Amino acid sequence: MIKALQSELGINVIASIIASAVFLVVGFVWGKYKERRRKFGRNLEEYDFYPFTVTRENFGEFNLNNFRLGMHYFLKNEDHTAARQLIFIGEQNNVRAQLEPTEQKVYAQLFEKYKGKTIADDTHEFLENYERIVRLIGKSFPNTGIEILLHNLADPAHSLITLENNATGRHLRDGTTNLLIDLKRRENEDKLNYELNIGARKFKCTTIPIKRKEFGIVGAICINIDANYITDEVLRDQQRIETWFRNFLRIDMQLDENILSKDEYAKALKGKRHFKDETV
Repeated sequence: MIKALQSELGINVIASIIASAVFLVVGFVWGKYKERRRKFGRNLEEYDFYPFTVTRENFGEFNLNNFRLGMHYFLKNEDHTAARQLIFIGEQNNVRAQLEPTEQKVYAQLFEKYKGKTIADDTHEFLENYERIVRLIGKSFPNTGIEILLHNLADPAHSLITLENNATGRHLRDGTTNLLIDLKRRENEDKLNYELNIGARKFKCTTIPIKRKEFGIVGAICINIDANYITDEVLRDQQRIETWFRNFLRIDMQLDENILSKDEYAKALKGKRHFKDETV
């Protein structure tokens, strides 16, 4: 009798251990699954309710109705990436002041669900080094008709945060155009070396997206060359051409530093003047 009880007890202990192990494994797998779902998801622009639309004048405009749709959707359907992007854009556009009191409660639930407090408005900090790059490049080519600027796409309605050599007449905190919204939608493409014709004006442009792991494309560097200024003004006479090139080649200091390869360095010492000089 005692042996039977001991045997039954042993079986129960083993069964409990096995069951605990199974629950432990299931819990671990479920936890990993939830963590993966929390960390990964779609980008917000992949949804039909992306909260920016394009006006007839080709400017991006915050769309409150689309924001509402996204807000309700992400309360019922979990997507950590897109929902946090939605909150981020909402905070950038002061959405709390635009929502009705009942909707503010819904937004508060969304904010709590996706830990909105951790979504600090640090995009500007993230883009600080890019701001410096844009400023320094721009200041290297003053009065040349070569405009360079930086957009913060977390806030498309006031995206322009750095502007050097203004050739388009825009101002800081102006909104983006549909070009950059299109760039967000086509994340894996670079818009390089394209032409824009606006009325009588003509530009050669380059748009370079800036990506951030959690939020996708958060900014863009744009280079706009005023083609008509080059052809109509600079190329009119020799003096204007020389002035343009003096601005283009302007320096602030001179350094004793080598940027050439060993072969090119040796050729430079022998008199080679530029990279296509075949005389040496």
